[in-house]
Amino acid sequence: MKKKQQKTKLTLISIGLLLILLTYFYYPYINKDKLLKNQSVRDDLENATDNSKITTFESVEYEGLYDFDKPFSVKSESAYILDEDPNLVFMKTMMVKIYLNDGQIVSIISDLGRYDKESHNCWFEKNVVVNDGKTKIFAENLDLLATEKFVKIYNKVRLNNPTGSLQADQIDYDFETKYLKVSMFGDKVVKMQITE
Repeated sequence: MKKKQQKTKLTLISIGLLLILLTYFYYPYINKDKLLKNQSVRDDLENATDNSKITTFESVEYEGLYDFDKPFSVKSESAYILDEDPNLVFMKTMMVKIYLNDGQIVSIISDLGRYDKESHNCWFEKNVVVNDGKTKIFAENLDLLATEKFVKIYNKVRLNNPTGSLQADQIDYDFETKYLKVSMFGDKVVKMQITE
């Protein structure tokens, strides 16, 4: 009986040590790789000093699907691709139009952005403006992931629509249902004004 308990204790200690090693060594390594891949356009442009590593384009347009069934188009006045990752297109003055099932068109514009040609994911940076005809949203960042039902809008978010306005750190927004999930970083309070 004692040998069985010792084996159980030894197994539990081994699992605990494995979890500690994974948590403190392997997991940060994975996150570091993700962060490096999703670095901002500005950082990437500054680091790419050798022109042979960059392929530039003018008047670029791509098409894809958002939420598996809504077509969208991505346009940019100028763009570039790094040789290390040819599927990621870095854009200046990025414009996206999403065509919803009810015929509504949502437009998203930003100063900078990235578009992944394989996954159809879009990341917008700096002076982001979203307009669906009634609601206008202003922010510094927006993530439009092709497989998600909502967009993640964050950093200095202001939303204006006929029924009111609000300011927040982050909004998850579903274009079709107009559902908003509003949140703040830390203990700050959402600022909201409702008009009738």
